Amino acid sequence: MIRNRKLANQLFGLFALLCAGVWMFPLYWAFVTSIRSEQNVVGGGGVLPDEFNLASYIDVIFRTNLMRWYVNSVGTAAITTAVVLLFGVMCAYALSQIKFPGRRLLYGVVLLSFMVPPQALYVAQFILMNDLGQVNKWGGIILPQLIVPVVIVVYKQFFDAVPKELREAAVLDGASEFKLLFKVYLPLNWGITTALGIVTFIATWNEFFLPFLVVTSETQMTIPVGITQVNDAFGVAYARIMSVALLAAAPVAIAYLIFQRKVTEAVMISSGIKG
Repeated sequence: MIRNRKLANQLFGLFALLCAGVWMFPLYWAFVTSIRSEQNVVGGGGVLPDEFNLASYIDVIFRTNLMRWYVNSVGTAAITTAVVLLFGVMCAYALSQIKFPGRRLLYGVVLLSFMVPPQALYVAQFILMNDLGQVNKWGGIILPQLIVPVVIVVYKQFFDAVPKELREAAVLDGASEFKLLFKVYLPLNWGITTALGIVTFIATWNEFFLPFLVVTSETQMTIPVGITQVNDAFGVAYARIMSVALLAAAPVAIAYLIFQRKVTEAVMISSGIKG
């Protein structure tokens, strides 16, 4: 029995290593391509790196608006994350702890919004951003991404689990609703807030289609959209394309490696799984 279990564990471990290798190979190939000259890339280099040429990275950093794209991505992602968490926690607290007419109906609307795919709203959002004069501005990228129902649902689940005696004691001490939220309820859920913040930031950073629609000025583009301009500027330049793709993915990959436990926790929570 023990031998069979050890054998099964070894087989599962071998399978996991195989899956990791399959997943890692495209990243490895992108890196190998990015450190080759364009002539070598087109000439069909082998799988193993045969040169270490940083010309593509230098061209991308100094001959494109890469740094500006970084600023736009960091700025829009940070503002979106902060506003989403603020609005989400206040809405969830109201739905969970404040009794008002239509509360259940409003929560039902929040749940029903999960049935609407984001892609179905892009045209209407673009028209609205154009009417508001937010095309080629940060507002055009940020405003359509402020509605994240999963944040409201997750916060509400945890606010519902807080003992009512804690709220009653704070109310007897004269605490207002805002003080209850930010001094009592929110500190109990900093782990959830951190996890949701990381996932929201990564999702906003990786968003492509919406910024692609509302931004046409190269200086206002985010990293995912800016990658397309490298292709247009240099033609079919595979080394440069791979270079900017790796540079664009690096911050998110580093953030995930640092906060992977929180990211996993947020994914499990948003899927309805409580640890």
